[in-house]
Amino acid sequence: MSTKKNNILLIALLLVAQWAFSQTAEPTFYGKIVVDSASVENINVLNSRTQKATVTNAKGEFSMGVKIGDLLILSSFNLETKRKFVRAEDLRGELILLKMTLLANELDEVKVQQSEITAESLRIPTATKHYTPAERKVRTATTGLLDPLFNKLSGRTRMLKKQVLVEKNEKLLLKLDGLYEDKYYTDVLKIPNDYIGGFQYYIVEDPDFARALVDKNKTLTMFYIKKLAVDYVDLIKQEEAEAAKSTETQK
Repeated sequence: MSTKKNNILLIALLLVAQWAFSQTAEPTFYGKIVVDSASVENINVLNSRTQKATVTNAKGEFSMGVKIGDLLILSSFNLETKRKFVRAEDLRGELILLKMTLLANELDEVKVQQSEITAESLRIPTATKHYTPAERKVRTATTGLLDPLFNKLSGRTRMLKKQVLVEKNEKLLLKLDGLYEDKYYTDVLKIPNDYIGGFQYYIVEDPDFARALVDKNKTLTMFYIKKLAVDYVDLIKQEEAEAAKSTETQK
């Protein structure tokens, strides 16, 4: 009898655990990137809310845990960056096709610069610049004799500069964290609750807002965040309109 009770208790615990997991587990977004005449492998996919990232496989496919309203940022050194808002319709387990555009790979004309009188040439001591790890990689890739040319042709310099940008954005997000309550985003800025994380990533990419945030200028920060909120809400509406149009076309 006791064995039967133990089995029933065990089954009940397993059911409760399964239910709890289903409540906390994030749904999965399945995507496939499509690019004309270019490789779709190893394209970076970043969830701006969680800061988790993945890369596409040889077919351009990827999967990622998300929530409705998350902003996915798709990037590669040879492609134009694409942003994708996650909607409820995207989480039905179907593969979502995402079109990306190839960047024109133009090699700038090499110009011989005239020598200038600088503090370094006159051996005047100057303040030492401290580089972050990502900035040091960019400096290494863009100095020397032949390295800059090879790195530019291969796209490595562009990739390293993007790493610096991601690093700076992460620092800005830390400064922004806790600065405004969620209620301010939803009630004042009219940002849907599910889109708050994506909006935060969006605004730290704006140079004017980023400068005001670093300078701790509350007046300018408030001015720019309201302006950017209007633009962001418009982006959401455009995304929803395009999704509705795509649905009608498929019918």
